[in-house]
Amino acid sequence: MEKEFNPKEFEEKWYKYWEENKLFKAEDFSKKPKFYILVMFPYPSGSGLHVGHCRNYIPADTYARYKRMQGFNVLHPIGYDAFGLPAENYAIEHGVHPKESTYKNIENFRRQLKMLGLSYDWDREFATSDPEYYKWTEWFFELLFKRGLAYQDRSFQWWCPHCKTVLANEQIIDGKCWRCGTPVVKKELKEWFFRITQYADKLLEGLDRIDWPERIKSMQKNWIGRSEGAEIIFKGIGPDGTEYDLPVFTTRIDTIFGVTFLAIAPEHPLVMKLTREDKVEEVKKYIEEALRKFETERLSTEKEKTGVFTGCFARNPFTNELVPIYVGDYVVYSYGTGAVMGVPAHDERDFQFAKKHNLPIKVVISKDGNPVETLEEAFTEDGILINSNGFSGLKSDEARKQLTKYAEESGFGKGVVRYKIRDWLISRQRYWGAPIPIIHCPEHGAVPVPEEELPVLLPDEVDFTPRDTGESPLANNPDFVNTTCPLCGKPSKRETDTQDGFACSSWYFLRYADPHNDKAPFDKEKIKYWLPVDLYIGGAEHAVMHLLYSRFYTKVMYDAGLIDFDEPFKKLLNQGMILGADHQKMSKSRGNVVNPDDVIKEYGADTLRAYILFIGPLDTDAPWSTEGINGVNRFIKRMWNLFIQLENKSIGKEKPIEKEIELMTDKMIVKITEQVEKFKFNTMISSFMEWLNFLSKITQEDPEVMETKAFRESVLTFLTMIAPATPFVSEELYHRLGETGSIHTKEWPKPKGIYKEEYVTIIVQVNGKLRDKIEVEAGSELEDVLDLVKKSDKIARLGIDFDKAKYIFVKDKLINIVA
Repeated sequence: MEKEFNPKEFEEKWYKYWEENKLFKAEDFSKKPKFYILVMFPYPSGSGLHVGHCRNYIPADTYARYKRMQGFNVLHPIGYDAFGLPAENYAIEHGVHPKESTYKNIENFRRQLKMLGLSYDWDREFATSDPEYYKWTEWFFELLFKRGLAYQDRSFQWWCPHCKTVLANEQIIDGKCWRCGTPVVKKELKEWFFRITQYADKLLEGLDRIDWPERIKSMQKNWIGRSEGAEIIFKGIGPDGTEYDLPVFTTRIDTIFGVTFLAIAPEHPLVMKLTREDKVEEVKKYIEEALRKFETERLSTEKEKTGVFTGCFARNPFTNELVPIYVGDYVVYSYGTGAVMGVPAHDERDFQFAKKHNLPIKVVISKDGNPVETLEEAFTEDGILINSNGFSGLKSDEARKQLTKYAEESGFGKGVVRYKIRDWLISRQRYWGAPIPIIHCPEHGAVPVPEEELPVLLPDEVDFTPRDTGESPLANNPDFVNTTCPLCGKPSKRETDTQDGFACSSWYFLRYADPHNDKAPFDKEKIKYWLPVDLYIGGAEHAVMHLLYSRFYTKVMYDAGLIDFDEPFKKLLNQGMILGADHQKMSKSRGNVVNPDDVIKEYGADTLRAYILFIGPLDTDAPWSTEGINGVNRFIKRMWNLFIQLENKSIGKEKPIEKEIELMTDKMIVKITEQVEKFKFNTMISSFMEWLNFLSKITQEDPEVMETKAFRESVLTFLTMIAPATPFVSEELYHRLGETGSIHTKEWPKPKGIYKEEYVTIIVQVNGKLRDKIEVEAGSELEDVLDLVKKSDKIARLGIDFDKAKYIFVKDKLINIVA
């Protein structure tokens, strides 16, 4: 019974031992090479951790432990994203103060994180709601303010009626609040913004220098939405003959001679001035309906274009022709100029619009430059200009240059670059957040709070229930609101909005390098040593929020001379989700949430860790399976039952099979090291299972093999290599076998070179055509071959969407990508 596998007997003991001996402590300015590995820190919600969090934390911890064994000085910290809507909504729901519930939840999170065996440097732990932290969140607001990157403006913004606060464009998903799912509405308020638009080009350029998933890069590029084109000034003619400038942005100025209508946004300030009297009621009704729609719906390319004729016309400066003006809901005033030109012959939706409204369809580009009599559908490609006055005969790319130049010389146009991204709406009408450190003086306007007076503390005694008025609950606290101007001493009012929670998480990765500094947000030399982050692991859902905002903050700090790098995260990995056993996303309402406490109570932490690694490739979703975790638990028990037999065993005589054992050990060192390096933790666990099967088989055939030197060395190598994945049982067995010190301080095994990998050449086809040949390890599976294919320059230039492609795979011979 003494040797029965019972993880409860040793898990707590070993974590205490690791902490007391500072095994996870990161040393500032060590002579070892540094490695900074970071996970996206959690919101400390009341429900605590679920196994979905484990999908991020356990692989990251496994890799951190591996890098320490490789001789790296590893920074692997943790903290809590404690400000913002999730924590405050939880507090309101349970009738407690957000401060009380947040810190109580943090205690539970900390307990669970340690229970999982996660090797964090606990000396660097903090929460974004700590005054010692948000003092510097406020300091960064002032940095942006002083650099002209923070400003206040009155405008219509999305408002969540449930959360009772405004939201940034990035926080609207399918017309609903990203946190609570409530449909949002428009509300006019005076808000604070950060000028992220000023960094649009820098944000785009930086994407080419970082090792991030292409999907995330594409999402950011699309969100920033850079377009090169021309702005042409049409003349809108009102009912009384008054002319108004109507700038139109287009990326296809080569189609300018084919314009047969103009569409302007329902919000455009000139709409009513360009509407004939008999059309006013119809236009007003259309505008009313259009403004009820969300921008995402209006901008969707899937939706049919709609519009209503205003009765007025605009003059095309290139042709001097008059074209009808329509109000179209697919034009949004905040994007571009609020007016677009309609070219039915060369835009599919314009083509359908022209058919519906009986508008002319003028062909001005053809594939070969020959006349086109009729069109069955729009010709949207580049080609050769026809029916375009003196520009006919030019190819589209050349025509765009010459037409833009002509517009500039003529004074009715210019080449411009436009962006889809809007400035970041930073203020929130909520209590639980970092205060905006601004004082409103009747004489001096917005004045930053003096640095020596930071932080502006959140008052504890306040009714934090959100208001429908558009004001923060802090507005009802006179002790907080009433103050004096730092410049003139006159009675003034303190800003009552708090900062978006993403402001707190946009710089937290820097604070880990120097978490206890009370003189500055961080020490520059410590930042220079530790940053940027070498590996960041987290969810893809933050692509255009946290990840974009963090890059923006980093670039601002770089420009301000605070840091010497302008990209925060060198490499990014996105973990997949753990789904419920019903293959649905885990949620309380579905009743399919799995609590790690329950799993560890039944199986132990190592089984949970190994199962999370084994459940599937790191970047894919995988359903929870009781059968699956039972299988991994059997593997852990088999490992224990076999290796515990070496306890008190001495080395006996040599045996011929030792060479085979050494070969298998060497093979597994090579194989598993490569799998860990490529984050293929699922196949890594499979390799350990293969190794254990081999060791079990040879002991069944000859029990005395366990007394050989090669067998013992193989077991110790096995334990050393699986220790990052299963730290508790590995440490326990290591000591049961008579070894001293911690297994986690041992050097990662190196192969002796007796195992030689065999390689084969595989043909790579795309849609049946030979495109490349690559060398792969014999027996490689499709997943491994695809990793190499994606790195091929010949394949990369084809722009294949690998997620949508299908594959014909013949092992060791061929892969055909059907794209």
